[in-house]
Amino acid sequence: MNGNIANYDPETQSGTIKYNDKVFTFKLDDWQAEGIVPEEGDDIEFDQGDEDTAKNVRLIGAFLEKPKAVKSKYIAALLGVLLGWLGLHRFYLGHYKIGLIQIVVTLLTGGFGALWGFIEGVLIFAGHINIDAKGRPLK
Repeated sequence: MNGNIANYDPETQSGTIKYNDKVFTFKLDDWQAEGIVPEEGDDIEFDQGDEDTAKNVRLIGAFLEKPKAVKSKYIAALLGVLLGWLGLHRFYLGHYKIGLIQIVVTLLTGGFGALWGFIEGVLIFAGHINIDAKGRPLK
């Protein structure tokens, strides 16, 4: 059966799955995706156990593929070096709050905050910052 994770509690290592109008419970021992913690909204496939329990809970769909690179490392680095004081590299990578904070810091420090964006541009170019806000690698 296919459903999605309604909730998961890491302390009790158990959660619930919503399938149509039914709710099934599962334990972490029944989770088949190694190294991935169940999260609310994950699309899953499972087998029905006793009564309202689920066993052999497996991720399906996009969660099985590694994320594909969408944003360019060189564009992000260039934006950071040239326009880092505006936080444009952070906006480009999807980190909108940090981008706004960089603008405010630059204004409050009389322009010295621009160094922050410049340094991040160099770090992006060097490969020390290598993912966007959604965790996808930079190309």
